[in-house]
Amino acid sequence: MAVVATITSGADTPQFVVSPIRASWILAGAPVARVALLSSSADGTASTYYWDCTAGRFNWYYHFDETLHILEGSVSLKAPSGSSRLAVAGDTIFFPAGSQAEWTVDKYIRKLAFCRTPLPSYVISARDLGRRLKRLMIGGGEQTESGLL
Repeated sequence: MAVVATITSGADTPQFVVSPIRASWILAGAPVARVALLSSSADGTASTYYWDCTAGRFNWYYHFDETLHILEGSVSLKAPSGSSRLAVAGDTIFFPAGSQAEWTVDKYIRKLAFCRTPLPSYVISARDLGRRLKRLMIGGGEQTESGLL
């Protein structure tokens, strides 16, 4: 069965909504965060957002994998180990699920975030087994033309 997919794009201004940072995470200031959903996968495991925030210092706990690209502003990121890094517009950063960081936003930050919920290990194992079986059935382990199974 063929999958029918629609490719979407748009130049509309994103519709930001206030997305408060949990009060227990805020360490200093009164940061105001907003988010705009840009896309989400059909299976609900991946999504793309614009996110922005005003000045403040807060902890952030990642319950999913997040790759972010800073579009505007800067942030000082402090790891639980105590090491710090200044991230500025143009930087791309990956936070795996289960990680945390202390964010210090001096003025303002806007990022593009790609978020993905990791699959449970049993699902990954089943997927890998299915891929191996498929390779065996279609020609002794050769990859498809695209390299993907």
